[in-house]
Amino acid sequence: MIEKFNGIIYLIIFIIHFVGIAIYAFQTIVNTRKFCEKFEIDDTAFVMVRFVGAFMMGWVAMAIYIMFIRNNGVVGAGSFFNLVFLQNLFIFLVNAYSILIDKTGIKSPEKSREGIIAPLIFTTLSAALCYGLADKIYLY
Repeated sequence: MIEKFNGIIYLIIFIIHFVGIAIYAFQTIVNTRKFCEKFEIDDTAFVMVRFVGAFMMGWVAMAIYIMFIRNNGVVGAGSFFNLVFLQNLFIFLVNAYSILIDKTGIKSPEKSREGIIAPLIFTTLSAALCYGLADKIYLY
């Protein structure tokens, strides 16, 4: 499995990235009330919070497929890695705008920093994967 990921470093980055995403997906889908209370989100947003969690579950399901089921592992999976990177990047940009500039609905700025920091970390990890696995994920 390690050779599928160009060594242990990128395998660890892959695992950290998608375990982190899985944790957020679980929080938004299963522990919705607790997640929403943490960010002072009204109960009426539960459906949309779970909607976002469902997107994250799609990423996690594909990551599990690539890691354990797919014969070629990451080979030729550039579209998936690029999509995850772009989604992470746009989540970071939109959240940074919402929290730092627009500030609509922000009651506790100190709590909302996670909405910038977590996507920045995920963006960095997914960029590292795109770079480190480029020889395998992009077929020319």
